[in-house]
Amino acid sequence: MPLAAEGKSKRKAFVYGVLSGAVEPVFGLLTILAVGFIVPAMPYLLSFAAGAMLYVVVEELIPEMSEGEHSNIGVVMFAVGFTLMMALDVALG
Repeated sequence: MPLAAEGKSKRKAFVYGVLSGAVEPVFGLLTILAVGFIVPAMPYLLSFAAGAMLYVVVEELIPEMSEGEHSNIGVVMFAVGFTLMMALDVALG
């Protein structure tokens, strides 16, 4: 829909949409073949993905944290607080 709204023909927008999804089965198959290498690294990969999502949420979806001269302080303090919360959760059970 966004491509058609930008002036591309419906046929071209459909073809681009299909091509953008064509990589999913290819890399899904590669992931299945590489499962022996991926499973041990899964906690680290999921931790990275969770951290990236938290950053996006804090930086983009909470606009008040991104305003002003010192906009990174809010994001850093959120990360420090979250880290402290998780450490206390693990330490205190």
